Amino acid sequence: MALAFDEYCRSFIILREQESKSRLRGIDAQKANIAAGVAFFRILRTSLGPKGMDKILQSPDGDVTITNDGATILEQMDVDNQIGKLMVELSRSQDYEIGDGTTGVVVMAGALLEQAEKLLERGIHPIRVAEGFEISSRLAVDHLESIADKFDFSATNIEPLVQTCMTTLSSKIVNRCKRSLAEITVKGVMAVADLERRDVNLDLIKVEGKVGGKLEDTELIYGILVDKDMSHPQMPKQIQDANIAILTCPFEPPKPKTKNKVDIDTIEKFQTLLKQEQQYFDDMVQKCKDVGATLVICQWGFDDEANHLLMQRNLPAVRWVGGVELELIAIATGGRIVPRFQELTPEKLGKAGLVREKAFGTTEDRMLYIEHCANSRAVTIFIRGGNKMIIEETKRSIHDALCVARNLIRNNSIVYGGGAAEISCSIAVEAAADKYTGVEQYAIRAFADALDAVPMALAENSGLSPIETLSAVKALQMKENNHCCGIDCNDTGTNDMREQNVFETLIGKQQQILLATQVVKMILKIDDVISPSEY
Repeated sequence: MALAFDEYCRSFIILREQESKSRLRGIDAQKANIAAGVAFFRILRTSLGPKGMDKILQSPDGDVTITNDGATILEQMDVDNQIGKLMVELSRSQDYEIGDGTTGVVVMAGALLEQAEKLLERGIHPIRVAEGFEISSRLAVDHLESIADKFDFSATNIEPLVQTCMTTLSSKIVNRCKRSLAEITVKGVMAVADLERRDVNLDLIKVEGKVGGKLEDTELIYGILVDKDMSHPQMPKQIQDANIAILTCPFEPPKPKTKNKVDIDTIEKFQTLLKQEQQYFDDMVQKCKDVGATLVICQWGFDDEANHLLMQRNLPAVRWVGGVELELIAIATGGRIVPRFQELTPEKLGKAGLVREKAFGTTEDRMLYIEHCANSRAVTIFIRGGNKMIIEETKRSIHDALCVARNLIRNNSIVYGGGAAEISCSIAVEAAADKYTGVEQYAIRAFADALDAVPMALAENSGLSPIETLSAVKALQMKENNHCCGIDCNDTGTNDMREQNVFETLIGKQQQILLATQVVKMILKIDDVISPSEY
């Protein structure tokens, strides 16, 4: 693209290879961008809330994913449109920062784009619309601060955290087990949380899954679960008070760095070499025994001779353990990862109260449980399920719940779910619109209407009449001045979300509004789209 001037000094743009490019300008570009954003909003709107529908997505290599998680749906979709990619980034940002509310943020952005289109058709300049939306988002965020409640929790009183995690899990496939999964999640987070610094390192929580059993068999292990078994079938399957040597050096004679060749022309030379090798293995096993190790966990493999020698010397061993798992085992047991045998000392051994091998079903699959560790700040959530898709979706659901629990430990402010926070913000923003004299007041009112899209989608997905339900709840909030009134999705007979224990994190809700507004402002400011023509 180049800028040129005619004889009257009027500028015009020259596009290189103009015939191979398509171009949209002005209001047409904005409407095309809005239409693309609204298309994603309509896809995800039906997945919002506890009665939201699931989507089935098939990858090019045939893998099937069933989910209603907004970030996963958009991640798996093959998106070519530029605005579509912005929506994917929006959902991903919410997932990275908060971990929950990925569907809601796209619904919010889509509703704002729908309202913006109506304002553009009335002749309002897109910049004035964007400024009005920015003002409205600040009003909504400040109002959320004013209606937020704080709750106190402690290591002994985790019920508030469990209730909030149950709200997150209500909208997932796993909602029939939401109580037990929420308790497992919160106990896992509290085990690794630093309550003084109000911080949680989620890397210390490992989520493992195994096909078989049922969802109710999901358990929390105060230790590490490794998808390996003992290297020899005759090694003991249970070790009490284990001293663990964690090795990253191979259990075999060292190989010279330079190229070499050994000529063996007699049986005596071969036997000497064999004895030397056996002696080397013997020394390594003896070294482990001398420092007091009762279990060896090695990153690399070892051959049958070393394996047999370990079994004979009554030293159980596990081989081919991954680097990430080794790090977690070291953190949990208080051990040090040893890169060379010469550095192995008793102080570098990890301590675990119980190491056991467990077999599953008729498939002879085995896993290693390392429990009652010296440092219990590393836990594993072990998920069981009927098929791979259920386990993958449960992992995604547990991830959302873990993030919510972490956010509450960082900031224990909550707002009420079921669309109650959005309706309250809508009423507050609409009331504030009259204080603005400029064209922005139209945008502020449009923002208030967009906030109603979330409770309307919740009502629609629950099989209720959306407009009637929203009108009734809004009237109830204004009449009783009760910001806890929301959509009764579960048909419990009360609209009070405080009574239903439906909570959402304050920072998650604020992030949704701010991120959605930022993306919509970006889309509204685009007035020229130059793209290659399709062949």
